[in-house]
Amino acid sequence: MGAKVIMVASGKGGTGKSTLSVLLAAELAAAGKRALLIELDSGLRSVDIIAGVCGKTVYDIEDILSGRCEADKAVVQSPLYPGLSVVSAPYSGGEIRPEALRVMVNKMMPVFDIVLLDTAAGLGAPFLAAKAVASMALVVITPDAVTMRDGRIVADELFDSGMPEIRLIINRVAVGRGAKNPVSNLDECIDTVGAQLIGVVPASQEIAFAAAEGRVLGAASDEKLIMRSIAFRILGEDAPLVIR
Repeated sequence: MGAKVIMVASGKGGTGKSTLSVLLAAELAAAGKRALLIELDSGLRSVDIIAGVCGKTVYDIEDILSGRCEADKAVVQSPLYPGLSVVSAPYSGGEIRPEALRVMVNKMMPVFDIVLLDTAAGLGAPFLAAKAVASMALVVITPDAVTMRDGRIVADELFDSGMPEIRLIINRVAVGRGAKNPVSNLDECIDTVGAQLIGVVPASQEIAFAAAEGRVLGAASDEKLIMRSIAFRILGEDAPLVIR
């Protein structure tokens, strides 16, 4: 059986989509899955830092799609997360072509159990290419009116195209005593986007430092537990929806 291909999308930038892509891919790898994360956001590269492969990449997704190298030459093992492999986006330029991406993903599917596609924000070429090969989509929003509305646009596009599974992740949610979010409650987020909730991720310095400095989450941290729970739910396991 080939790999399950999952796209991670958002309506606008700044939702934390790439950070979640790395942390969830890491938890899927920790669950024993051979995980490959492919970054499609050309010119806005960040996955290499978050996954700890910055300076270790020679080739990128554009090199593969343009035929300058074989796919395996651009695959780099994360030194932070055993079992996680990464293909980075280029620092600048590049074009994500749907048919070329399909050929690449088809070559990777026998080698990996999970292929995550970290798309660019919006409905541009990376989104359309990922949509053509994925069987599951994770829509990432933050609890505010703009990302909720844009998340609905993304979800509608996915529903209209017949995406088999569409799930919602609400990121950077303020939690704790006295915490306030721009929207009144998370049900409003779910109702606006119209997709089934799979995870709620708190606004967290732990996650912010993991992204900025390329370091792992604390083994006993709430954030680690939350990511693990979402990963299990992605795999179809009966894991609780953790909100801390």
